[in-house]
Amino acid sequence: MKRFLPILLVFFIVLNCKNRDKSKSDTKVKEDTELEELFALMQGSFNSEIQSQVDSTYYNISLHMYPIWEDKGNYLYVEQALNSRQNKPYRQRIYEVKRLTDSTFSSAVYNLNIDSLWIGKWKNPKVFDSISLNEIALKESCEVILKRISKNHYMGKTGDTTCVSTMRGASFARSEVEILEDKILSWDRGFDNDGNYVWGAEKGPYIFNKLD
Repeated sequence: MKRFLPILLVFFIVLNCKNRDKSKSDTKVKEDTELEELFALMQGSFNSEIQSQVDSTYYNISLHMYPIWEDKGNYLYVEQALNSRQNKPYRQRIYEVKRLTDSTFSSAVYNLNIDSLWIGKWKNPKVFDSISLNEIALKESCEVILKRISKNHYMGKTGDTTCVSTMRGASFARSEVEILEDKILSWDRGFDNDGNYVWGAEKGPYIFNKLD
């Protein structure tokens, strides 16, 4: 019996290692699934038409977010405009979506060089293959940190005062976001040095309903 003990000991050590590896693998699969879920929810065309019809203080704004650079990670080209003037967007960005920890994700924000070259290119995202990561500029400390609330439901925000903005006399901007299966709620506001509201929706977030 004694001669079998070393063999049994080796067997249990190997089995234990395999179980640990399987546990790590399962965790990784779960994490990847959640990241893929978030990234998929953010994709598509949206607008705030319904909200603008109910409350005239909100504009009808179009929001297009489509994946680019599929071999480099989770990147989206983002374009916002008044729905009636989509040929003249007021915001063009690239977002990078990634996991930070077991429970949090980030959506980093990048500026494009010569925005006008990319107007409407959400219709053909492959054109972004002509530029590289070196040709976009990270907006430091403007990333949105998101948490998964439940299946197909994420919420998050930027730091309260970390995202520098000089638009319309502001000193910093703050964004709050809620992402659901059929809509995205986004509340962007600018504040001066004393924390006084300068620009953005006053009552609450814009509600962007998914169109496709």
